[in-house]
Order: sequence, then C-alpha cells, then structure tokens
Amino acid sequence: MKLKAKEGTPLSDPTFYRRLVGKSNFLTNTRLDIDYGVQHLSQFMQDPRKPHLHAAYHMLRYLKKDPTLGLYFSNASDLSITAYCDSDWAVCPDSRRSVSSYIILLGGSPVSW
Repeated sequence: MKLKAKEGTPLSDPTFYRRLVGKSNFLTNTRLDIDYGVQHLSQFMQDPRKPHLHAAYHMLRYLKKDPTLGLYFSNASDLSITAYCDSDWAVCPDSRRSVSSYIILLGGSPVSW
C-alpha cells in the first residue's frame, strides 16, 4: 500500500496511532518481517491520518494471524557471516527519498539489521 503524507482525513486524537506504532517498533526486535512496514508507518507520526491508521490495523491483523513467528537462533557449529542489503531509490512519494535495509547473519541467525 502506498501511503502519502497529506492523504485522508486527519485523526482527531493522534496519540493512539503514535502509541500503536511505537509498540510495533519495539516488536521489530524479534519480528524482522514487520520492520519495513513499521518504518513506513513511523514516517507519519507528526500528522497521522485515517489511511495510516488503517494500515497500522492491517499490520496488527497480520501479527495476530501467527503470533508464534519470531527469530530462530540455530545451534549449528557453522559460524560463517553472511550479509544482505537492499535499497529502493526514490520510493517515498512525498520526499522522493530512498529506503534501504540490511541484515547480517551469523551461522544462519540474524545478529544485526
């Protein structure tokens, strides 16, 4: 879903949206699959609108679907380091800024992202 900064009606009380995104940000420590979505939602903390709140609710439904997903740390003796990175140039429709991300794996287990 492509969200824009000034699209939709403003929320009457943005406190709930800010708390929801803040708690979701904490979850990104163990749920790497929501990292990009939370980062995208946090761009609208100053002036959240109804489409932003609906996208946050969508993420909650996704999290509720399978709460057992999370990080898996392997006990294998392989300690090879693997790194991946990705970027999307000028993806933000408002600022035309780029978004990039990375993950570093130690023996198949994430250690930095």
